[in-house]
Amino acid sequence: MGKRKIKVAVVYNESQPEMYRKSNDPNPENPEFKTYFEVDETTPMEEYDYVAERLNALGFNAYTLNIHDSLEKMLDNFKEHKPDVIFNFVEIYKEDSRLEMNIVGIYELLGIPYTGAPALALANCQNKILAKRMLTTNGVRVPSFFMVKKKATQYRHNLNYPLLIKPSLEDASVGIENESIVHNSKELKDRIEYVLHYFEQPVLVEEFIEGRELNVAVMGSNRLKVLPISEIDFTKMPDHLHNIVSYQAKWDPHHESYHKTIPKCPAPLPKKIEVRAINTAIKAFRIMGCRGYARVDMRLSKNKNLYVLEVNPNPDLTEGAGFMRSAEHAGMSYGQAIKRIVKYAISGNGRM
Repeated sequence: MGKRKIKVAVVYNESQPEMYRKSNDPNPENPEFKTYFEVDETTPMEEYDYVAERLNALGFNAYTLNIHDSLEKMLDNFKEHKPDVIFNFVEIYKEDSRLEMNIVGIYELLGIPYTGAPALALANCQNKILAKRMLTTNGVRVPSFFMVKKKATQYRHNLNYPLLIKPSLEDASVGIENESIVHNSKELKDRIEYVLHYFEQPVLVEEFIEGRELNVAVMGSNRLKVLPISEIDFTKMPDHLHNIVSYQAKWDPHHESYHKTIPKCPAPLPKKIEVRAINTAIKAFRIMGCRGYARVDMRLSKNKNLYVLEVNPNPDLTEGAGFMRSAEHAGMSYGQAIKRIVKYAISGNGRM
């Protein structure tokens, strides 16, 4: 008899998969802009199926599981199929991204190894204000900031404009738009109160760092590997859009900013700055308790200081984009990268 294949459950949560409809008409907001990227309308479900297909081709026994916002469905599936490891893609539960860590907590209670960050790291990284405090306490530079919990007649501060306003408990650039950059007290007040009203959570206000945006991908468990650094090139961004990676720039292929935030990998950096970025990324990864894989986003200011903007556990693994672009430039195929991520999970037994 042959050796038993490792069974991998590729687990995700799309409560309404029927909402993903493909459109033949891009209908961009500005019909005059020229696209840089081809508009890819692959659905998340197709992406997860592809991960399972690649794992099967690599010798695993992989299947996909959409939990459909149902713990019962997830637990029944695990009881029936008894996966050896979970490739975790769950980012939200019952429309609340803050419950992402709870799903991972269930994996831990069940004793099933899983890919990516443990529950505590997910919680720490999602709470942007806590993350900044953890980083600064440990000597990692972040933009100066303050927090607003409720409406006030005015918002006193000693920060330098322009400022960036965002929800403090979201990820994936949710709530970050062109209007999130403010230049005076009136714009500040309006945007703070917009975020308080629509997101119903504390607001993070931080100094906007003019400069280059770097994405530093890190892989590993005990020994960490930093992949070639990627940069978001803003040189094609029109004057009416700020040089930020907004929600639209990241996720909306019909928006102009999506096509004007152009990735470059590897980023052309002086060796000394590259070494500093690598060391900073490793330090931030460890401070936040990440495991397996993560992406550390930074700004390189005009006076050559590095500021960590966010530590992103379990970043997007779409082939040819983001994290996987750096993996490719490190000489890894897509299959090799996801195999490594699964191996990290197994060797770590799903725990810190």
